[in-house]
Amino acid sequence: MNKLRAIIWGLAIITLGVIFGGNALGVFNIDIFFEGWWTLFIIVPSAISLITEKQRFASLVFLSAGVLLLLAAQNVMTYEVAGKVILAVFLVTAGLMIIFRGLIHSNNDKEVEKKVQDLENDKAMDSQTAIFSGSDRVYNGEVFSGANLVAVFGGAELDLINAKFEKDTVIKAFCLFGGIDIKVPEDVQVKIKSGFIFGGASDDRKGETGKGKYTIYVDAAGGFGGISVNDKKSK
Repeated sequence: MNKLRAIIWGLAIITLGVIFGGNALGVFNIDIFFEGWWTLFIIVPSAISLITEKQRFASLVFLSAGVLLLLAAQNVMTYEVAGKVILAVFLVTAGLMIIFRGLIHSNNDKEVEKKVQDLENDKAMDSQTAIFSGSDRVYNGEVFSGANLVAVFGGAELDLINAKFEKDTVIKAFCLFGGIDIKVPEDVQVKIKSGFIFGGASDDRKGETGKGKYTIYVDAAGGFGGISVNDKKSK
């Protein structure tokens, strides 16, 4: 999906360059500064995310909001009506997500919950916080015993590629308007429980998964953000 996103963004920028160049040379006259042109900064990124990202609920809400604001700018409806409809779309989508995720409460979620309860009080758990900033933690031959990760309007990266494992471990990860990237070696299993609203957690490893002596249980939660598990083969 990263390649597809890059291609789409590249084509969008090239198109914009062609329009500016054609207008300057008099080849054509395309006015991109129409009423409500600023809504394109909401519509275009949302449309691209809707195509390229796995978690599409947030993209759908922002795309709907952008289109409604464009209609308001074009006097098809008032901004007051557009605002009320945007709020309604947000509430309905959030409610559907909560119901959907509540119904699909997998055995994997229950297993992660139990392991978190058993291991979360481990005094050796590391803490990593990124608030309006970035935070990187790399394990080089050190023993990993678990971690608490928080990213709020920021990004955090936990690199466990060269970490040592002596037992099953837990990673509690929370992100709000941010992102967390967890890199793990190929010889460990990973099980994820995700409790996100507008966002999600995903296992994006390219190597063999489901094998290994030890397991990392990831308890992920948050909103308007994402948590990704990768290995050294992932880009």
